[in-house]
Amino acid sequence: MARIVVMLMALAPVFAMAVGDPEAGEQKAASCAACHGSDGNSAVSAWPKIAGQHADYAARQTRLVRDGRRDVPEMIPFVMNLSDQDIADIAAFYEQQALEPGVADDDLVALGRRIYHDGNRETGVPACAACHGPAGEGIFGAHYPVVRAQHADYSADRLRRYRAGEHNGDDDMYSLMMVGVAARLTDEEIEAVSSYMEGLHVARWPTVGRN
Repeated sequence: MARIVVMLMALAPVFAMAVGDPEAGEQKAASCAACHGSDGNSAVSAWPKIAGQHADYAARQTRLVRDGRRDVPEMIPFVMNLSDQDIADIAAFYEQQALEPGVADDDLVALGRRIYHDGNRETGVPACAACHGPAGEGIFGAHYPVVRAQHADYSADRLRRYRAGEHNGDDDMYSLMMVGVAARLTDEEIEAVSSYMEGLHVARWPTVGRN
């Protein structure tokens, strides 16, 4: 399984993208605040927090929505007329915002921790930490997003969609990889790992002696 994860990571493409101006992005992001909050920390758990998200990942996902390759119909009116530069500026602005910490459900922590850090060897589920890091910080430039402190409801919905085979096209290696990762996750594992990720903080994450 480790070899599979390494191979999938190696397939992650490097995309040329406009360099974002966070000051310009602050003005352009005004229409995003209704759902994502003025600082990128959404108040509604169905809408993702985008504060602190890697600008390269956020910009690419926004372009996919704009171009009709990622199905988020509620975003279309807000992004359909944005240029690549507009999107890069907005992503740069939100990347600089502080991500507010979340809280995990104590009853789900043990299973969530196990799936996140170790995966499920019996069913072939790889550890989330292999790509998203032990503290959920993702990998800048590889399009592996920050997942720490994300709303559990949003993360669970995304994982269920990936498990159902939803992806953003044959050249979006991250979503294709996630389809493969999520395919063998159970509902219980999805709920647990999503909750665990919501409680992940940079300043504290499990080390040796995990359950």
